[in-house]
Formats: sequence, C-alpha cells, structure tokens
Amino acid sequence: MPAKGVDSYVLTGEALLARFTALDAFLTKHQALWKPRPFTHLRLPWEAPYPELSAWLRGRSLDDAENAHNQPALLEAPEPFASLAALSLELSAVAELPPHALEAAGHRLNVDVPGRKWQQIEAFASRLEFAEAPKHWLDWCSGKGHLGRRLLQTGQQLTCLEYDPALVLSGQALSQRHHLHALHVEQDVLAPGAASLLKAGHTPVALHACGDLHVRLMQLASATGCKQLAIAPCCYNRISVSKYQALSSAGIRSDLQLSLEDLSLPMNETVTAGARVRRQRDTSMARRLGFDLLQRQLRGVDEYLPTPSLPSAWLDKSFADYCHHLAALKELSTIGAHDWPALEATGWQRLAEVRNLELLRGLFRRPLELWLVLDRTLFLSEQGYVVRLGTFCETPLTPRNFLILAERP
Repeated sequence: MPAKGVDSYVLTGEALLARFTALDAFLTKHQALWKPRPFTHLRLPWEAPYPELSAWLRGRSLDDAENAHNQPALLEAPEPFASLAALSLELSAVAELPPHALEAAGHRLNVDVPGRKWQQIEAFASRLEFAEAPKHWLDWCSGKGHLGRRLLQTGQQLTCLEYDPALVLSGQALSQRHHLHALHVEQDVLAPGAASLLKAGHTPVALHACGDLHVRLMQLASATGCKQLAIAPCCYNRISVSKYQALSSAGIRSDLQLSLEDLSLPMNETVTAGARVRRQRDTSMARRLGFDLLQRQLRGVDEYLPTPSLPSAWLDKSFADYCHHLAALKELSTIGAHDWPALEATGWQRLAEVRNLELLRGLFRRPLELWLVLDRTLFLSEQGYVVRLGTFCETPLTPRNFLILAERP
C-alpha cells in the first residue's frame, strides 16, 4: 500500500515510460545498497559510510526483523533509510485496477481450488475489462484450468495450455464434470509448437506464469496479432539465461545489469508461511550461517561458500552432525576441537543481524519488481498495444499483484 500523501494511479501511456525512467535512476544509483546480500557477507560495503544505520539494524532482534519484513518502508530507522523509504513508496505506488461485477461462479466451480488461489482468481477475473468482449479465452500455463473455467461465459470458447500431463487430464475431467466446453492441451509453451496454438482471435490470460513463460506469451501473442491479453507476472528469476535480457527499448538502454540473484529480490517477500514453516526456515538459515563461520575457519578463506539445498530431515541432526556432514559434502575436514554450542548460538545471532540488514534491501524489492513489470508493459506498447498497469488485489492475498492489461485499438 502507498504511504499517506503518495499519489497512486493506474499507469498508462506516457506515464509508463516516465515511471520506468525514474525507477531506473533510483535503482542504478543505489545498487551498492541492494545488490550485496547480507547472507553472504560478514560486513556489507555500505556499512562503513553509514555506521549509525548499520549499528541500529544489527542491534535489533529476529522478531523485530520479522515484524518489519513485509513493510520495511514504515520502519523509523536512521538515515539514509527514511529518505530511501519515502522514495521507494513514491516510486512504487500504483493503484488497483477498477473491479467490475462478475457473473456468479458456476455451482461448486471452486471445489478442488485452495481458498487463497480461488480468491486470486476472483480478483484477477474481476479486473479483466476490454473494449471488445473476448470470444475465445486462452489460459496460458493453466494447471487444471481453474482460471479459464471461471472466465468462461455463454457463447465463449476456452483453450487451456499446460505442460504437466496429469494436470491436463485432471483439468479435462473437471471441465467435463461442470459441463463446460473447454479444450485442454498438453503443451510445453517454450517449445516451437506453442506458436501454432495461438490464434489472433484468442484472448490470452496468465495468472502467475513464471519468468520465461509469461515473456514467451507476450512475444507470441504480439507476433500472432492477439487483440488483447492479461498477465500477472511472477518469478522473474525463472529464466534460462544467467543475466536479465531487457525486452523494451528503454530497458535495453538501461545501465542496470541484473543477475539471477538480483532478480530473486522481489520474490523475497512472503505473506503465507505458517509458524512451523517459519521456524524450520529460520533453523535452516541459522545453521547455514553458523556453518559459514566454520567453513571460513576450515578453509582459511574469508568468503561465502555456496552449499546445496538440504532435505528438512537434516534439521533433526545435532548441529555438530549437521556441520560434519555438510563439511564432508564440500570435502572439508572438521578434525579438531570446535565449540559447537557457541557456533550454533552465533549462527542464530547472525540470522537476526542478516534479517535486519535485509530490511534495507527490502526498500528496493517493490521498485525492482515494478521496473521489471514496466519493461514488459513498454515492450507491449512498442508492439502496438494500449497498456494499463495496476494491481488486482491487496498484497496479503499475493505480493505478486501487478496486472498488465493490453489491447490493440
């Protein structure tokens, strides 16, 4: 939500490029504050020039960090935090697209759909207003086709494209059970054959298709001549290359170079984890941070060593056994005396510091996501679409709440 006094409006026309340009300047100027990850650095480059902010953040508890995680811009921290927070709120303020009344959902249409997912579908569907009523919906990366079925009205057609054969079969069965005429097609949308399935008369929709998947849709839909489309992007880091490749002319001109690690920053915001999952996540991270200190000693090299993802069963081991086994995986010897309780306690202390230092990066989470979404909207504008960019729901329902509506006049 934008702060009090921050103007928030649906972005269209020249405002798209103006906002992109402002965000680009903000993100480029402050790269040294948001690119280095506290998890992999014992000290961050910005801590020397801003010692007061560094000390203040490092002095806070893990609970303090958790409470501020979703809205870091509201934190009253020493400068330059407050100034950056105000700019972050201003530059990332975008209004909710106006909703319209949906026809009531068919009887039991939401059965088999998790509650949060159904609410997202309802919110997304209620924002889809085009100058011309769609004749043929194309549900891109459809899963079981829940979104497509919710959109389908009398006289319209529906095609659902999905990679997973089990979901295709399940979706087809659900459509038949609801007596809806829908075509469910097993298709890898990144494969060459996907282009032949897209027709000019289709209205493609994608609710949280990841990275390359929604970019592919934009490219194919614009090339095929689809008159209208709606995309809520997700997982910008799920791409097949090691660095972000901008789509729009403005994006290509930008000096901002984004790695996969940079692209994962917007995905760091979580709103759904339960207490047990959070505890498991925290324990895993605290142990990794404790092991990080150990591996620096064992190798005599003061730098982070990436470790593989580990099954949650590893958390049932003692901390000493955890470190022995992880060291063995990395071919490091743990022979010698080690104060395991002290090392484990330091891991938890580091976790509190890391989470609080992450709050500064958190100020750039939404601006970076909006930069990425605007790169997509500007690409569509260049393909002849009139684009509207807004949100389709509040953040607690999903942080990935940007919605791109594009139609050709």
